[in-house]
Amino acid sequence: MTKFKNFFHQLTKPCKSNCTGTTEDLEKVPAQEQKIFTFQALVSATNNFDNKLGQGGFGPVFKGKLEDGREIAVKKLSQTSKQGKREFTNEAKLLACIQHRNVVSLLGYCAFPEKLLVYEYVLHESLDKLLFKSEKRDVLDWKRRYSIIVGVAQGLLYLHEDSHDRIIHRDIKASNILLDKKWRPKIADFGMARLYPEDKTHVNTRVAGTNGYMAPEYVMHGNLSVKADVYSFGVVVLELISGQKNSTFNLDDCQNLLDWAYKLYEKGKAVEIMDPSLATSADPDQVATCTQIGLLCTQSDPRLRPTMRRVAVMLSKKSSLLDEPTKPGYQGTAGRRPHRHSGSSSSTGISATNSHSSRSTTTTTAVASAASTSGFVGLISNPHRSHPSSSFASSVSDPYGKRPIEC
Repeated sequence: MTKFKNFFHQLTKPCKSNCTGTTEDLEKVPAQEQKIFTFQALVSATNNFDNKLGQGGFGPVFKGKLEDGREIAVKKLSQTSKQGKREFTNEAKLLACIQHRNVVSLLGYCAFPEKLLVYEYVLHESLDKLLFKSEKRDVLDWKRRYSIIVGVAQGLLYLHEDSHDRIIHRDIKASNILLDKKWRPKIADFGMARLYPEDKTHVNTRVAGTNGYMAPEYVMHGNLSVKADVYSFGVVVLELISGQKNSTFNLDDCQNLLDWAYKLYEKGKAVEIMDPSLATSADPDQVATCTQIGLLCTQSDPRLRPTMRRVAVMLSKKSSLLDEPTKPGYQGTAGRRPHRHSGSSSSTGISATNSHSSRSTTTTTAVASAASTSGFVGLISNPHRSHPSSSFASSVSDPYGKRPIEC
């Protein structure tokens, strides 16, 4: 245990002055930053990698148990993954700098002969496996879903503002949120995370992320800022409320979950996006507040989206005290000049064309009433209310849903 503490101290020490998130190979990292675990120790802990938990972005994940009794999750780098090699190193460097109850803990890694990352084992499955499968969704009552929203907000606030180095996760989504034995959310998978200089409003970078969670300004221009994480968080919030997956949302007159939620919000029917299974457990005020926060976070103009610190404050308020959201941004919306309403501010629409396709987004200021809480009565009395269905087909181009685009 003393050896582990000394290693972790040495590992985190260079992060405070030089946590650059570079893609250098782990063999080039100073000796004191290498191998808290030998390969043989992890072979033994995982019973020769016998108990597979799932498939990560750059390789499989296995469950194991150390000699001291601690349960671990071991992520194994695929031998054929070039991008995974970069992500592996990036995750090891960044997670060594982070300690927060809502961020998964990296216990260490092995660099030779195979590359392995060793994490704390998180008892429950990732959020997506529970939220998007009807037979398991019932375990996520409103109290747990609200706790997840608050916990992820706190984790992102830490990454953006309170950690020693400001970090943009870049891939916030339901499958990267793990749930521990107390159902506390933990943000995972930092393979695509980036450091964010304090003196910059944004950084330009190669676009990589997951369909349905990427902010429009990032997809179209490669402009990455903390507001990209805010957007992804907003999508997750709306998915938690509705039980629907944004990227596979299916309703004839709506392009996606965000479009559907915003249209209902404008009609004063935002409560109707709520998963019917929550009718008996939901707190009407909290659902209305979270719906409005989800829409505020997914606004087309990143300047209008709140910071995560602001989100943390808003979660303690009633929806009637929050700002009115403008139209959400997503691929495929028609660009147009926003209409100015009396007493409200307008923002500039965002549009762009890249070498693959033409996409535009718009920001429109809308006057919408706060979500009505009386709709809960209707939900309870009409349990057969139509709710959009989602198909769960994986992306054709990437079985894990990630969508890298060279800019």
